[in-house]
Amino acid sequence: MAAIHLEHDWFSLPVPDNVRLSARSWLHSSFAFCHYRSGAETGVRVGSDTGLYAGTFFDLGPDAEVEIGNYCSIVGAIFSTNGRVVIGDFALIAHEVVIADTHWATPELRQPTAARPRTPRLPASSIEIGANVWIGTQAIILGNVRVGDGAIIGAGTLVTQDVPPFTLCAGNPMRFVRSFRNT
Repeated sequence: MAAIHLEHDWFSLPVPDNVRLSARSWLHSSFAFCHYRSGAETGVRVGSDTGLYAGTFFDLGPDAEVEIGNYCSIVGAIFSTNGRVVIGDFALIAHEVVIADTHWATPELRQPTAARPRTPRLPASSIEIGANVWIGTQAIILGNVRVGDGAIIGAGTLVTQDVPPFTLCAGNPMRFVRSFRNT
C-alpha cells in the first residue's frame, strides 16, 4: 500500500502503512502517530465520516489495535495501549480523554534487540466503547472495561469498571448517577 500523505498536513511524515482511513474520514495530522509502534496488520481502522481532530494521539505498542466506528468525533483523545480498543458508531469523545489499558500504559518505544529483548507482554486487554457513547473532557478510561451503548461519561470521570448501557456516570471515583433506559 502506498504511503498516505495528508494534503492539508503541516507534519511531513506519512500516515503509517497499517492505518486504514475510510471514505470521508478526517485526520487532522499524521503527527497523531508520532509514538505509534503497532505492528498489527491493521493497527488503526477508522470508519466512514469519522473525524480525528487536533490533539488526538495514538501511543500504541507493538501488539495494539484500535477500531473506530462510523460517524464518530474524536477531539484530542489519547489512546495509550498495547491491547485492543473498539469504539462503536456515533461516539463522541471530547478533549483530553485518555483511553489506556493500564494506569502505567506506556508502550515500548525502543525496538527489541538480542541484548535487550521485548518487555514481557501484559495479559491481553481490551476496551470496548459502545455506539452512541458520549465521553466528557478529561475523562480517563482504564483497563479491561466495557462502556455500554448510549452511556454518558461525565467530564473528569475515572472509569475502571464496566458502565451499563444508557447510564450516566460521573466522578472520581466513578459513581452511577442515573439510567436512561425505559423499562
